[in-house]
Amino acid sequence: MELVVIRHEETQANAEGRYQGSLDIGLNESGQRHIARLADEVAATQAPFDRLLASPLLRTRESAAILSRQLGLPVELVPAFRERDVGLFEGRMLVEARTRYPELWARNITRRWAESPPGGETIDEVIARVSQGLTELASTMQGERILLVAHGVVAKVIRAVTIAGFDDFFEWQLTNGGMLSVRLSLADGGPLRFSRPLDGCD
Repeated sequence: MELVVIRHEETQANAEGRYQGSLDIGLNESGQRHIARLADEVAATQAPFDRLLASPLLRTRESAAILSRQLGLPVELVPAFRERDVGLFEGRMLVEARTRYPELWARNITRRWAESPPGGETIDEVIARVSQGLTELASTMQGERILLVAHGVVAKVIRAVTIAGFDDFFEWQLTNGGMLSVRLSLADGGPLRFSRPLDGCD
């Protein structure tokens, strides 16, 4: 199957440079305009999709709803592809997180595989959750073309475990409204080709 991932369009938190994580934030006016244009482009230039999936968070649901109207597909919510929860960093600007939590910031806590800001998810937990979601898609939707509206960290994980590996995991970014295409197959034991480094370092 082919999986095309679109990152949700802009929220006010994106525009302000805030950690968003699991906060249920909707699109801002700019994001609404941009996703409407993107939906027109996808409908005009992409091959037909069989299914339209989305993370259950508001910003992805709003983005998917606009795509749904253009593509004529219902939106199916998949909790496995929700964004990473970054705990007490959520809603804070980078400078605020650095000032309020200097010890955590000095340890680069959001870029450690097996640790996270208090109350949040580790990257390892997100990798396991998203990987399980991908395996379920590959086992139930073979031969289909799927559009998934998801998030920045989710897109990082999908790219890393399927086509790119983890060498540039922290550098690579999918912009708001950006698209990523991967193929998933159960051949050779499963759709996942790469596992993250085992040393636990950033």
